[in-house]
Amino acid sequence: MPANLPPEYFETEKKLKTAKTISEKIEILEKLLSIVPKHKGTEKLQAVLKRKISKLRDQQQKKSATARRGPIFHIERSGAAQLILIGPPNSGKSQVLNSLTNAYSEVADYPYSTKKPVPGMMPFKDIKIQLIDTPPIGEEYIEPWLPELIKLADAVLLVVDLNDDDLLSQIDTIFQKLKEKKIELVGSIKENTETNFFLKKTMIIGNKFDQQQAKENFKILKELFEKDFLIFPYSAKEKTNSEELKEKIYNFLDLIRVYSKVPGKKPDLNEPFVFKKGSTIMDMAERIHKDFARNLKYARVWNKNNLNGLKVTKDYLLQEEDIVELHI
Repeated sequence: MPANLPPEYFETEKKLKTAKTISEKIEILEKLLSIVPKHKGTEKLQAVLKRKISKLRDQQQKKSATARRGPIFHIERSGAAQLILIGPPNSGKSQVLNSLTNAYSEVADYPYSTKKPVPGMMPFKDIKIQLIDTPPIGEEYIEPWLPELIKLADAVLLVVDLNDDDLLSQIDTIFQKLKEKKIELVGSIKENTETNFFLKKTMIIGNKFDQQQAKENFKILKELFEKDFLIFPYSAKEKTNSEELKEKIYNFLDLIRVYSKVPGKKPDLNEPFVFKKGSTIMDMAERIHKDFARNLKYARVWNKNNLNGLKVTKDYLLQEEDIVELHI
């Protein structure tokens, strides 16, 4: 047995004898792996722990494969959009969720502390956007239900640890693991793209930007991925630019907020309608009621671009913060 193992290691090791489930054993082994000092004298012990974890994960995956098909978890959609947070172990996804929403997802210094999806609502101006924290994607394992959640979401936030020298290989692992599940992460989705994959629009959040190696690794990340993906440096721990990140996420989703106005009354500026960019007056009429769409004659629009009650047709493209008065 290598020397210099802390007392915490042996206390944690005792728990293996009473662990009953595969998940409990994996969690304890991962905790042991995080406790082991990283030097040459412990390399064999690290390898043994990793092999045990890998073997247990294989057993867990085989057990999951024989279980009932379909997603184990279904998260009811809420807010203006639904985004899935994914990433490698210890990237800080849970910390990102906690820093942007009113939710709490457990934060730990060992991998795979998140066992199930944790939703939270991110406030942005007068709307809310749903974020869902998920278990990490590693080289050895991906939760069997996670790909289905990713497919159903509006977009993906890929959270990486900028202080980790292995972040590029971790990103590559995630891309490959999802491709095996017929999911491809892309920076944008072009119309009429023919593919056998589920294309999921993805933004990369470089977390732990406050750490020592983060700035250098961020430069490398930008050089390799900036042409294809929106990348944002962030410290979930410090939360110094959380409002800027919220705005980046909102713009990344290509959403617009539009307010309604009843003829002869003041506009309702408390609860906007949320549409995708490219939506029209007719889309708004259909959202309100099918009778509006059927009987709509025209609309009037007020906005920050000096439109002051301008009469517009049904195919007018809605803009951010338009105030719309429908006439039937």
